[in-house]
Amino acid sequence: MKGRNLNKKRPSAQEPKRNSKKKFSSNDHDSSFFDGAEQKRRRKFNGDEIIVSSDDDEREFGSEGERVEEEKEEEIEETPAETKKRHAEALLKRLREKEREKEEEDDEMEEDDEERRRQREGERDSLIAKNLQQNQLEDSGRLRRAIASRVQKPETDEGFRVIVKHRQTVTCVALSDDESRGFSASKDGAILHWDIESGKKEKYNWPSDEVLKSHGVKDPLGKATKHSKHVLALAVSSDGRYLASGGLDRHVHLWDVRTREHIRAFPGHKGPVSCLTFRQGTAELFSGSFDRSVKIWNADDRTYISTLFGHQSEVLTIDSLRKERVLTVGRDRTMHLWKVPEESQLVFRAPASSLESCCFISNDEFLSGSDDGSIELWNLLRKKPVHIVKNAHASFSEDKIEKINHEGLSNGHKENDAQDSSRLGSTALSWVNSVAMCRGSDLAASGAGNGSVRLWAIENESKGVRPLFELPVVGFVNSLAIAKSGKFLIAGVGQEHRLGRWGRVAAAKNGVALHPLNLS
Repeated sequence: MKGRNLNKKRPSAQEPKRNSKKKFSSNDHDSSFFDGAEQKRRRKFNGDEIIVSSDDDEREFGSEGERVEEEKEEEIEETPAETKKRHAEALLKRLREKEREKEEEDDEMEEDDEERRRQREGERDSLIAKNLQQNQLEDSGRLRRAIASRVQKPETDEGFRVIVKHRQTVTCVALSDDESRGFSASKDGAILHWDIESGKKEKYNWPSDEVLKSHGVKDPLGKATKHSKHVLALAVSSDGRYLASGGLDRHVHLWDVRTREHIRAFPGHKGPVSCLTFRQGTAELFSGSFDRSVKIWNADDRTYISTLFGHQSEVLTIDSLRKERVLTVGRDRTMHLWKVPEESQLVFRAPASSLESCCFISNDEFLSGSDDGSIELWNLLRKKPVHIVKNAHASFSEDKIEKINHEGLSNGHKENDAQDSSRLGSTALSWVNSVAMCRGSDLAASGAGNGSVRLWAIENESKGVRPLFELPVVGFVNSLAIAKSGKFLIAGVGQEHRLGRWGRVAAAKNGVALHPLNLS
């Protein structure tokens, strides 16, 4: 399945249905997944908002939907949420004690000092509460910090520093909320977590097939002879307890970050799991798949919740904030904003033939990357992009780009005079495979295979995207993550595209690269 599904030429925009079947032959067995229209309730509103619900999933999951008894786990370390709370309480306590000590040293206290001390304590408590509230607004995407203007361009071309090496192409990376640890996975199934400062890494060991079966692994078609460990997606929960992985085996796997042990496998997807995300501050997990669906899970309860339908082609990237909304893009040229409680969705259409990546800027603004080398800025109130940066990651010179725009060059094909797949003439090098935001700020980054990661400033009120500078890196940038503090960014780099072999950069090093960001 691996060679047949991922390494073929991508479907064109003119023939999405025919090529989709050819590319993923397993879909021939899954016609019931799309034919059960009478069992799904759909209504359209204004052509943009669609209400979708399904009753099939209760029967489809059966025992997998039942809650399993949670194993008793020893508390090995403090979670990021508990650390944040403890630091806030300790700060408040230190300020109060410091003020009391200062006033106790004053022997000539006036009669109204007690009242003034209480007033000062109230002011301090109010200030700390205001800071905590501001952090909460930033986490939820309702407040934007001005970081982009503070980022200084590097004086030397030191480039990225590889901190973790992988044998094969890195397909995904993730950062913990406290920025202390990172996670990465590659095409050979290796899942690593590593310390940001020291670079010390630890590997997640896949259990035996018997253990995986006891944890819920199933073969949806009954034909697979061996479990595939090819990983395409990772996501870490906000509290740092869970790591989710997904790949060619069509399962969502749940891991315990503290022990690096496999907890549970969620079956149900009928195609490779291409993207994952946790809703911030919760154990709610969303997964996107080549079967064109988005599924919702609960990591704490180890249960399946529901399925979202709407995409007409493979789902490639997914993102979420604290609000119960999910953002997805796919090869059907659309971006979907799913309103989970309302069971509805908003559909945005892009001019490109495929949207490769996306991320939330705020609850009302989004950023996406396309296979034509452009990035797009979106607003909740408009169906089309409010701003497009064309050729953001062009793999050709300006003269060549002008010729291509005039004569045309289909995506996924090499130039007519290209000699081999490593030649920098393949338009696959310009596909924007990853976009990322520094959460709660105006700083964004994008990556492709053209030799650089670009930093951007998101202007207020959806006015546009302003380029900052480029950071050189060799290889396909398949995944990006920016630290919330804005102090560094990490990139998952490989010789190949994360979903196939449409191009190859032989000089690239497979691994995780880090680049510090200097803030003024």
